[in-house]
Amino acid sequence: MPMLLVVHPEPVPLAADGEGIIRVGGSRVTLDAVISTFRAGATAEEIAQQYPSLPLADVYSVLTYYLRHRDEVDSYALAEAWPCCVWPQTRT
Repeated sequence: MPMLLVVHPEPVPLAADGEGIIRVGGSRVTLDAVISTFRAGATAEEIAQQYPSLPLADVYSVLTYYLRHRDEVDSYALAEAWPCCVWPQTRT
């Protein structure tokens, strides 16, 4: 009899702090830091190395969220005037 794999939904590890800044996985690392590093060409593994408080799985989850909601996150970044929002127009 084949073994069944139960797929569990995983929440995206993003939460706004008391000042409304979106942080990753309960850390002090901001969403804009992760996304700007990714847009600069870093891989998930390199981002996890740069921010040791972030588990690799959280980095992948945040990047997946970004790739699925790119327009929304980019619009939010511009509205919030993220320092990293002067992103190249090329898509990664």
